[in-house]
Amino acid sequence: MTIAADIPLDRPQHIVLDEMTWDLYDHLLRVVGDRPIRITYFRGRLEIMSPLLSHERWKGMIGRMIESLARARKMPFIRAGSTTLRRQDEDAGLEPDECYYLQHVRNVLGKERIQLPDDPPPDLAVEIDITRRSVGRQPIYAALGVPELWRFDGKRLHFLNLTADGRYELVDRSLAFPFLSAADLQPFLERMHAEDDMAVTDAFDEWVRTLKP
Repeated sequence: MTIAADIPLDRPQHIVLDEMTWDLYDHLLRVVGDRPIRITYFRGRLEIMSPLLSHERWKGMIGRMIESLARARKMPFIRAGSTTLRRQDEDAGLEPDECYYLQHVRNVLGKERIQLPDDPPPDLAVEIDITRRSVGRQPIYAALGVPELWRFDGKRLHFLNLTADGRYELVDRSLAFPFLSAADLQPFLERMHAEDDMAVTDAFDEWVRTLKP
């Protein structure tokens, strides 16, 4: 099986396959490699998508915000980006738009890949949800055990925490950054419609410097 490497980023590419096996999912991950293609798999249903430019801008900006906040608070972190997270025992896998280790940095320091469930899942994942998906990703994040999810729908950012019964619930404050609400970040995300990334990043960094230690 071959997959073209020159999928354009100016329009979404969307393929959904049902009744797929874990072995096929594993094979596709190896075939795709580092190409800009996202493969989502959950209990036999497989979805292949290529990201839009706007998707990449949003995820990059939110990632920079997380890193700026962590640096300001002297919090060690590891950016795991869109590394593949999967659990064969849960028949689930995906690539987050962004993900970070914050509380469990020491557990994964020096590792070349994450092996769930032996390794802890990322402490925080970012999900840019601006295109229609046929495979819901929140149940996959829950199956993987990611404790905190920041979801941006193109208009608003939402913070979600994983509950004891395996569901995500909306929360007012971030688990990783208890001083932070989604509303704090909203004005900077709205500026992305009219300003370039450097201008928004500089404004956000200046705001972070005003926060009390």
